[in-house]
Amino acid sequence: MAKTVLSKFRVRKGRVFEAPLENAFGRLVTPFEEFIHRQSTSGLLLMACAVIALIIANSGWQEGYKHLLHLPVSYNFGDWSLSMSFHHWINDGLMAIFFLLVGLELKREFLVGELSELRHAVLPVMAAAGGMVVPALIFFALNGGTPAERGWGIPMATDIAFAVGCIAILGNRVPRAVVTFLVALAIVDDLGAILVIAVWYTESVNTHALIAACVLVGLLWLLQFVGVRRSAGYMFVGILLWYALYLTGVHATLAGVITAMAIPARPKYDPVAFSTFVKDIIRSFDRCFRPGDKIIANDALRARVTALDSGIHMVQSPLQRMETRLHTPVAFVVVPIFALANAGIPIDSFTSYTAVFNPLTLGVICGLVFGKLIGIVGATWIGWKLGLGELPRSATFHHIVGVALLGGIGFTMSIFISELAFEGAPKMLIQAKAGVLLASVIAGVLGFLVLRRAPMEASTQKSGADHGDNTQVGEERKLP
Repeated sequence: MAKTVLSKFRVRKGRVFEAPLENAFGRLVTPFEEFIHRQSTSGLLLMACAVIALIIANSGWQEGYKHLLHLPVSYNFGDWSLSMSFHHWINDGLMAIFFLLVGLELKREFLVGELSELRHAVLPVMAAAGGMVVPALIFFALNGGTPAERGWGIPMATDIAFAVGCIAILGNRVPRAVVTFLVALAIVDDLGAILVIAVWYTESVNTHALIAACVLVGLLWLLQFVGVRRSAGYMFVGILLWYALYLTGVHATLAGVITAMAIPARPKYDPVAFSTFVKDIIRSFDRCFRPGDKIIANDALRARVTALDSGIHMVQSPLQRMETRLHTPVAFVVVPIFALANAGIPIDSFTSYTAVFNPLTLGVICGLVFGKLIGIVGATWIGWKLGLGELPRSATFHHIVGVALLGGIGFTMSIFISELAFEGAPKMLIQAKAGVLLASVIAGVLGFLVLRRAPMEASTQKSGADHGDNTQVGEERKLP
């Protein structure tokens, strides 16, 4: 038996042992390719969780589902206690991790991403602005002067995981530059939604807690100033900031964004210094090595391997490392749990005439589907005509229309804002969620069909243009 197992392993020159599945560790994948892959997979998982939540909420498990969401969960330490329902822990606590990742993505995008160069950033920023303002105006036109007007922020948001998931299904039919445009647009959109939550969905403010929160924000920036590079210190202060914001009345999830902005984005070593460091370590390693030596029995070799491991971590910024680590738990745990907890609404919210054709639900649907389309395409066209920016390479306005429709998939952030806007108003909350779900389905299907019929020449040109430099999305390169 042992011989059979060993035969499945291959030994290469230099005694490198590989199990059958270990080839994956030799693949070089760019951070953007990894990001797109995770977002597309997360989008499909998110869709499945939304369907499961709908089924549970309309089955015999409905009462158990509601009971679980309203179950109180408490943390006690001596006389101190923090108690919220399981639903609130998901929306206020778990989603803070989601906002931490959003903040990291925002910071990286503005420092080194698509939004770091003005000529590349103008059109996505204008498109995002148009895609926020027009939907809000359409919603307000249908609901202004009524109690439902509080929901004007709901149709402003775009769910990046769902949108990228739809594009991923189309494969190479969509130029990579168009995907980058959508990602940049959605990230700016998230920033707008964060500002809306912070300013307009805060009822009252506890002054003493706000002062404590400001002190903690100052401490975060002090950690960065003195050169602290370990994420544990920032996370500890971030948790305290979350609690302070929770006490202030400002939505506590914003602590995630604020903490992200303090995470250092500059690595200790630049590429040249890192290359020199690695070569010195390797030369020293070779000098200490004797035939037959094993690292576990040679302290000198182990010391150099430890130094090399430390240097590898220092060549990446704390921001990069934390963003990479958070992508998987957020994409495959946090957001799916949020969908399971918030997408479960009665099915008659979709089937009856009055449930759909009321000003609140129609405002959300029209805002997300038509408002995003008009706002994104219109703002992009104006910016392009005025010469303020450039269209994505190999893209036409056919692609921009498809992206604008996908921008109408507002799932995660739109449902999150619905919970804030209509807390304590269950009927309006269900109407708003029904509008979000219907609009997301309509926008996703229309966007997919439009991009599917987009001219293939754009993709062909893109492939030809990229043939001489880097590999395209989905290609794998092996380490030498």
